[in-house]
Amino acid sequence: MRSIHSTGAPDPVIVAARPLAAQVLARVLGASLDESLAAGSAPESSPLLAVRARDIVSLRRREATAANWARLLRVARQSPDMPPALRPGARPSAMPVCAWRIAAAEPAVHQLISCLSVALPVPARGVAMARVLLTDAAGPVYNRRSRVSLAAALEDAIANLDPAQPLMPGAPSRR
Repeated sequence: MRSIHSTGAPDPVIVAARPLAAQVLARVLGASLDESLAAGSAPESSPLLAVRARDIVSLRRREATAANWARLLRVARQSPDMPPALRPGARPSAMPVCAWRIAAAEPAVHQLISCLSVALPVPARGVAMARVLLTDAAGPVYNRRSRVSLAAALEDAIANLDPAQPLMPGAPSRR
């Protein structure tokens, strides 16, 4: 069901009911859909992007993403790359991370966690950016040779999580 404005254009915030097949496919293709959303694709540009955007912006899913970032901070602190004084109760991690980058960006990680946990609607792009950073093996969290600054990437995601920003690209601001 779509809402139609008096101009006859579909309301971009009201998304059609999600059939089960679209939900399943959006989950299976989640990583690539997140990459498209993070790159700036409009959620309403395809039914799968719309379903994925609706899923990842839910407070439950954003809180899960925030918890994953908090877990990443704990893993980084326990990394053998960190000086012993900074890694209490260190134990080997199954997930090799660039601990020094994560530690250097810790204030931005905390701000990202806070932004993801806010109970206001936020744009899908910012959530997708946070998710892609967590899962991209070639990105600054995991790849020591990545030329991407983790702090800058986090600040970009944070800027795109601002509840005052339009939920859809091209939509008027809610300020």
